Amino acid sequence: MNMATSSQKTPRTRQAILNLLKQEGGMASQDLADRLGVSAMAIRQHLYGLQEQQLVTYEEEARSMGRPAKLWRLTPAANQFFPHGYAELTLGLIQSAIEVFGEAGLERLLEVRTRQQIADYQGQVSMQDSLQSKLDQLAMLRTEEGYMAEVQPVAEGSFLLIENHCPICAAATACTGLCSREQEVFQAVLGQDVSIDRTEHLVSGARRCVYQISLTG
Repeated sequence: MNMATSSQKTPRTRQAILNLLKQEGGMASQDLADRLGVSAMAIRQHLYGLQEQQLVTYEEEARSMGRPAKLWRLTPAANQFFPHGYAELTLGLIQSAIEVFGEAGLERLLEVRTRQQIADYQGQVSMQDSLQSKLDQLAMLRTEEGYMAEVQPVAEGSFLLIENHCPICAAATACTGLCSREQEVFQAVLGQDVSIDRTEHLVSGARRCVYQISLTG
């Protein structure tokens, strides 16, 4: 492999590492190597390079045999490599809305946005499908919007909707109404015979947002 090809591959490999850590949380270098089909030595070199850029860090986890394992995780600085939905513009618009219309006006704007979001999702998710099918369709739409969403079955009729990234995190932190209305949107799309419970919340300090969703009937 010539130097030009190698230099072109390095950014892609490092982005792949960042993507995996974003989706999976803490991972050992060998696990990253196995998932990406790259040698463990090469992965460690990339990790140390990312660490120098303050994009990853690690904590040691005790193992029953041998030395503790290093579990690598993203730092907050790594969020720059994932979509953020025009965070600065959104924050500015929120602040302007409050100054012009007050808190009541902002609440009204959120109501309109929620109705539009529900209508958009309902136009693309079939209400006649099974819960899992509807969740799969919803996760695909959310991923297209930058949420890195996935669905995991946990029991018969029960699923986890996992969003590994929040492209509006900065706006949601400044305007909690954006987050509080997500469950309203999901409820309208998935049906009233479904219970939705958020068990992890990125804005509250968790690594991701997780919703436990199950049929109530």
